[in-house]
Amino acid sequence: MSLQISAIPSSPPDQEKSHADESQSADFHPSIWRDDSLKYASRSDSMVSANPCSSPNKRTGHVIERRSAGYHPSIWGDYFLKYASPPNSMKFKFLGRVEEQIQELKGEVRKMLTDVVDKPLQKLHLIDQIQRLGVDYHFEREIEEQLEQIHKSYSQLDHEEFKGNDLHMVTLIFRLLRQQGYNVSSEVFNKFKDSKGNFQESLITNARGLLGLYEACHLRCHGDSILDEALLFATTHLGSLDESKVSTSLVKQVSHALKQPLRKGLPRLEARRYIPLYQEEPLHDKVLLAFAKLDFNLLQEQHQKELGNITRWWKDIDVPRKFPFARDRIVELFFWTSGVYFEPEFAMARNILTKVISLTSILDDIYDVYGTFEELALLTKAIQKWDVDAIDGLPKYMQAYYKELLQLYEYIGNEFAKKGRSYRLAYAKEVMKKLAIAYFQEAKWFHTNYIPTLEEYMTLQVITTGYGMLATTSLVGMGDVVTKHAFDWSVGDCKIVKAAQTICRLMDDISSH
Repeated sequence: MSLQISAIPSSPPDQEKSHADESQSADFHPSIWRDDSLKYASRSDSMVSANPCSSPNKRTGHVIERRSAGYHPSIWGDYFLKYASPPNSMKFKFLGRVEEQIQELKGEVRKMLTDVVDKPLQKLHLIDQIQRLGVDYHFEREIEEQLEQIHKSYSQLDHEEFKGNDLHMVTLIFRLLRQQGYNVSSEVFNKFKDSKGNFQESLITNARGLLGLYEACHLRCHGDSILDEALLFATTHLGSLDESKVSTSLVKQVSHALKQPLRKGLPRLEARRYIPLYQEEPLHDKVLLAFAKLDFNLLQEQHQKELGNITRWWKDIDVPRKFPFARDRIVELFFWTSGVYFEPEFAMARNILTKVISLTSILDDIYDVYGTFEELALLTKAIQKWDVDAIDGLPKYMQAYYKELLQLYEYIGNEFAKKGRSYRLAYAKEVMKKLAIAYFQEAKWFHTNYIPTLEEYMTLQVITTGYGMLATTSLVGMGDVVTKHAFDWSVGDCKIVKAAQTICRLMDDISSH
């Protein structure tokens, strides 16, 4: 069976292309990044310029000396606005045909999952390919049921396949189960050690097995000393791999994994990288490959449309004119949000979270760079009051910002009042108020030249990462899957949020310094 895969093309900002010329091709569009953006690579957004930006103070008549971080303007311009327009009839029919193809192929892949239910090794390989190709969100229930059954067999050692010495297979079982949340023991890897307690030398030439071991090691927990040893062993020998003895596809996978293991990758990017590598595999499944390509392109089309609408909202705010001191990074922030959730059903969640992050970014720059201490005190008080009447005492640029902030949350409240989820707005407001207080305390330290102790610093700085606020806000638009209990959990003594805040703060500070 020969399949014609319809790719949905996209054009770089400086190279417009007519959608009427769409061809039946499996190729992906080139990177939309241009070389001229590389000139910004050496600039740090956290560096504050000594060149002041001045504005008059009407009440005193003197010029206020303001700092500037020298942020470069957006490299995107109005590029994504074109995706905000509804598709023409020709494009609409094209997308309709793609959706029909996807549904047909989806049914075939689901049947493949069912057919291997009694073949554990084939089942594992299929689940792994489905996940790496980025289409596992279509089969969450089926995969969960299959892995639950595999875990029972694994625990009871009912299957001879799980007792063997196939390093690739053992590492695959271990990784799939651990990333699903099963606490399988790492002692299973002791079978690959020699009498002296070292990993067997025969494993050195097993490139696929070593790669599997390397990826499995990134799901290690505290106390998994054997995986600490295994990571060093796998990393060392993958780094000196004889490329002439393995396939080109495997060489590319090893090269990328050593830079960034699966565990640390974004699902959409990992799928984008893996699809062409899977195509190079001689025994790849054509149905699964066709499904992955079409699904990737169709979902990308949805993301582009979402970003187009968000760009239009951002353009209406007129950030370059009203807030010239702030970062203009709406595209990058949408990209960040799509790393939180990319699935089609979370379109509203992405819309809300991207807009909140973008206004928070401006708020951060007001506190960190542009505002005077007196102005920041007024803004902090206004945000705590959260009332349109508080706008009168603010400077003009803060009035413009405060208006946008209130309007955004009013929009969020109206959207969820229709769905009977009005309670969510209160949580969203409270975490934003908490962040503003933390920003102000940070500014107070700066303006009074106070050097905090490490304990004082970390207590405040984990809040100013914004991760706590974003964790709660990310739940707001997620639909019925999120309950009120989840919101109470997110704003409470939540260890995973605290851990994320701490890691973010330390990584950010290390990068800055």
